[in-house]
Amino acid sequence: MSAGLETLEAPIAEKPLPDIQVKPIVSPEAMEGAQALVKRLEMEGVEYIWGLSGGAAIPIFDALVTTNTKIKLVLVRHEQGATHMADGYARVTGKPGVVLVTSGPGATNTITGIMTAHMDSVPMVVLTGQTISSMLGKDAFQEADVFGLTMPVVKHSYMIKDPNDIPRVVKEAFHISRTGRPGPVLIDIPKDMSSGPCTADLDPPMDLPGYNPEIKTDLSSIMEIAEALSRSRKPVLLAGHGALISNATHELMQLAEALQAPVTTTLLGKGAFPETHPLSLGMLGMHGTAYANKAMVECDLVMSIGSRYDDRIVGQPSRFCQSATRIHIDIDPAEIHKMISVHHHCVGDARQILSELHKHVSRLDTKDWLARLDDYKKRFPLKYKKQGGLKMQHVLAELDDLTNHRAIISTDVGQHQMWAAQFCLSEDPHTWLSSGGAGTMGYGFPAAMGAQFGRPDAPVWAIVGDGGFQMTMCELATACVHKLPVKILVLNNHYLGMVRQWQELFFEDRKSGVDLEGNPDFAKLADSFPGAKGFTIKRPADVRKVLKKAMEYNDGPCVVNAECVKEDNVYPMIPAGKALEDMLIDAPKYKLEKPTGST
Repeated sequence: MSAGLETLEAPIAEKPLPDIQVKPIVSPEAMEGAQALVKRLEMEGVEYIWGLSGGAAIPIFDALVTTNTKIKLVLVRHEQGATHMADGYARVTGKPGVVLVTSGPGATNTITGIMTAHMDSVPMVVLTGQTISSMLGKDAFQEADVFGLTMPVVKHSYMIKDPNDIPRVVKEAFHISRTGRPGPVLIDIPKDMSSGPCTADLDPPMDLPGYNPEIKTDLSSIMEIAEALSRSRKPVLLAGHGALISNATHELMQLAEALQAPVTTTLLGKGAFPETHPLSLGMLGMHGTAYANKAMVECDLVMSIGSRYDDRIVGQPSRFCQSATRIHIDIDPAEIHKMISVHHHCVGDARQILSELHKHVSRLDTKDWLARLDDYKKRFPLKYKKQGGLKMQHVLAELDDLTNHRAIISTDVGQHQMWAAQFCLSEDPHTWLSSGGAGTMGYGFPAAMGAQFGRPDAPVWAIVGDGGFQMTMCELATACVHKLPVKILVLNNHYLGMVRQWQELFFEDRKSGVDLEGNPDFAKLADSFPGAKGFTIKRPADVRKVLKKAMEYNDGPCVVNAECVKEDNVYPMIPAGKALEDMLIDAPKYKLEKPTGST
């Protein structure tokens, strides 16, 4: 549901005029559009704006000074970093993160972060400067159709055509961003709109015909689900990111304990259920625990709560839980039957649905089922060979022990991400940040910074690979300026490790485009930034000692460069396009077919 933009046609012989403006005269009763924007942002409770300035956005940056606002501007080093910081802030606080950038390349540099937020349902409001209205469509300096470019990856888009629309549009943008299924909203603001006079009420009524995010829960659907649960003897509750977004963790715990049903989570669902709880199966899917995947194969009922049954957990849809009763609870009706067909579903807020469902269920006869799953936990634990050099799993297991499962963990994408999901247990909600749907390299470090802004007293660790870290490591300067005590653990194997693993398993070990020769010394790099500190781990015996030193340094960011073995593979593994039954618990002893699914 995105607003349209009229085409502006210029006469054939007309040449674009330079962006030279005479500042409009603003009456005493009016304020500039940019000032109205900042005041409305304050009314929305905005604490921080992450951004990078530029010509088309100067009036807005100026208004952050002239309005005497309490909003803090965080000047980043790259616009992608701004979006990931806003994303991390939003995930740990539940409040929309706000981004402010200029037109053209400034705006297009946000697209990766907007897509990341869109695919993971993260609330965000992105403000982009734009060339003056009379130059739209004429290839003016730093003009880009950011409205059109971002349309597939936003929940809604606006272009400001009248300064008096600014308060209403901002109010609507925040409402849309955080209600229903959350997501990013973009507001494109031509320079003459942000510098023009605004006399509108700062708290106007919204005008959103057709947008009705409040869904009334269907009690009959809940009763059908309760009836299906009552017949189950081998149930599995599957918690996704939606369970966290709706703050349904308490209700999920109540239901699981009332039923005595085991709980598994998706990658983004980590933290929805304590992973130290006896009923926890950990994460399922492509690199999930063996016992979670075996439970899915053998269960007689699976109930997804805020999970979209994505390809990473389903594997081969036609074979997913074939003999089980399949249930889906989701706030987005478009997700129902999208990946797999289900027998029962309920559309609405997960917290409300689970609260009502709890009233209509009782303990199930799951004693034998839980005993079988406990046996699987003993027979197929997460493990790694401790000989042969420094292993990522070893570093992560030590970190998990030192932080007692209580740190906020933000990961990048790759092997380290999967090992972190396996070995860093999530005890509390909103403490696990990772790019799930988009799989965005470069996400981990700036998202950790955003989380640290949102929760300044919490220990925050960014777990990154040497490949992804180099995409956004320029934000070390931003972290130093703000003295953020973020810890960056670089699990450095000098490879794009996950791609190398696939090349080894499926492409006869032909390595192409994965060797990261030329990496810097990340510890020395950190030391070159004022206020940052670098550490290096090379031996397994030094892991705990160095991690403790990093934990004690809180005067700014620190980088721990862990020189890990170059070639190691993540297991368990379900090859893409295969069913959960085809899971590899250890390295295969036979040649594998090329995968048919996504990496």
